[in-house]
Formats: sequence, C-alpha cells, structure tokens
Amino acid sequence: MSQSNLKEELRALISEISEIDVIPDNTSFKDLGIDSMMGVEIVAAIERQYKIKVADSELTKVTTLDSSYELVTEKLALAGGAASAQTA
Repeated sequence: MSQSNLKEELRALISEISEIDVIPDNTSFKDLGIDSMMGVEIVAAIERQYKIKVADSELTKVTTLDSSYELVTEKLALAGGAASAQTA
C-alpha cells in the first residue's frame, strides 16, 4: 500500500466516524469537534483495520490526521519487521 493511499484511508475512516466531510492534515481533532469518545472509536477502528495495537500511552499521538498517520506507519513498520524476524 502506498503512503498516500494509507493517509487517504485514514482520512476516510476518521471522516466516517466523526461524520465530518473534510479532515485537514494538521488540524487538531479537538478543533474539528472530535471528542475523546470519538477518539477512542477512531483508535479502535485503526487497530481493527490495520491489525495493530495502540497502547494507552500512545493515545496522545492521535490528535491530527498527520500524527495518526505517523503512528500507524510506525506500527506497521514494526509489525513488518517483527514478522520478518519471526520467519528468519
């Protein structure tokens, strides 16, 4: 999956949950009207969609589309590295 596709998938996921049509890259979710309950829904959807685990301590990183994207790419890279290590 390309990086731009991943970001657009995240944008669509966040848009669907928040029912906000336009999700700018760097606008905080709080400024968009996304409350903590929606934030939890977003994180749960990200975990299901990408089969990753976001620790409670990392929830503060899910505040904008860009920061969410960075966290997901980091987690996917770690998961890919762990999978490679297990097959070696």
